[in-house]
Amino acid sequence: MTANPFLDADRVRHDLYADADRITQRTSALARAKTTGAHPATVIADLAATGLHGTVLDIGCGRGTTTLALAERLTPPTLIAFDQSAALLAETEHRLAGYLGVKSMRGDFHAIALPNSSVAVAVAAFCLYHSPQPAAVMAEIARCLAPGGLSITVTKSADSYRTLDEVIAASGLDPEATSRPSLYETFHSHNQADVVATCLDVQQVVHHEHRFRFTDADHIAAYAATNPKYQLPYDADEIAKRLRKTIGDGPLETASTVTYVVASRR
Repeated sequence: MTANPFLDADRVRHDLYADADRITQRTSALARAKTTGAHPATVIADLAATGLHGTVLDIGCGRGTTTLALAERLTPPTLIAFDQSAALLAETEHRLAGYLGVKSMRGDFHAIALPNSSVAVAVAAFCLYHSPQPAAVMAEIARCLAPGGLSITVTKSADSYRTLDEVIAASGLDPEATSRPSLYETFHSHNQADVVATCLDVQQVVHHEHRFRFTDADHIAAYAATNPKYQLPYDADEIAKRLRKTIGDGPLETASTVTYVVASRR
């Protein structure tokens, strides 16, 4: 079976998230394609606003989109942007430079360097699937939460963007695209609540359907070229050329389910 690149700690640290521009290209292509679905950062901030007032921890903050929403919606006394990527933390620091109480912390979410019971709200959005044992990360989150503290985790369905996988396979660009390991293999919409419940009390589970329409081959290629799931030894221009030659110039519609689980410390 093909090794899952999303669970390879070395690849995650030095390949997948070492370049902020690569992430920007992929998320921008996906954002341009989205036709249905509330912005996750807005949903997360609204859910977090129901929690205790105090330190907010944004685990796997990435480029800081959710961190920014939390800062604007909650204005917490302390907001910690946590990630293992120096490049992404630098991007977050730049975006939140004018906000008081914002701190950045680089580290592994299996061992968060914060005291017990020190966090009012912990957010872990689109990141726990990089752990082969996400329950261990949840235990660490539970340790950091104050009594009555709130955890908000977010992930997607394991079959997210399945239509895109099928197109990449049918085009011959990566014939194994449909059988390669999913990004969401260890932590997805169907097991998320059970994983969270191993150490926290689940209060709410919310599923949102997101739909996407990639307008043409160039649009598909802009996303696919930066997705490590596929084995594509070509740049975006060549991918687009091969897509047009084999399956046409689009459009392509696909979908995903985004699931939010709200839980509290026991």
